[in-house]
Amino acid sequence: MKTIKLFFAIVLLMAVGVNASAQTGTKASGQPKTESFKVWGNCDMCKARIEKTVKAEGATSAAWDAKTKMLTVTFDPSKTSLDAFGKKLAAVGHDTEKYKADDKVYNALPGCCKYERNK
Repeated sequence: MKTIKLFFAIVLLMAVGVNASAQTGTKASGQPKTESFKVWGNCDMCKARIEKTVKAEGATSAAWDAKTKMLTVTFDPSKTSLDAFGKKLAAVGHDTEKYKADDKVYNALPGCCKYERNK
């Protein structure tokens, strides 16, 4: 009888250990990721538009520096991507290294937001 109880206790401990290990693996895939990339703009209006756009696309935090033109975003890679951010930023008039805003959208930006574009 002691052997059977010991056997069941060992099986139970192994099952709990495997379950805890599997849950840890699931959490690791949803870890936030922080990345930086260049986004063209000029002023505080640009900063607000850029940060608001990526937050609406799923970034948990965003900080754009007007001097360096670098945007640093933190996001869950299982829910969104840098590619999605770049496309949305181009859609609101801001060029990135990978995506260029449509001329019509860029021309609709306020005067202070019009940055020098690479042709």
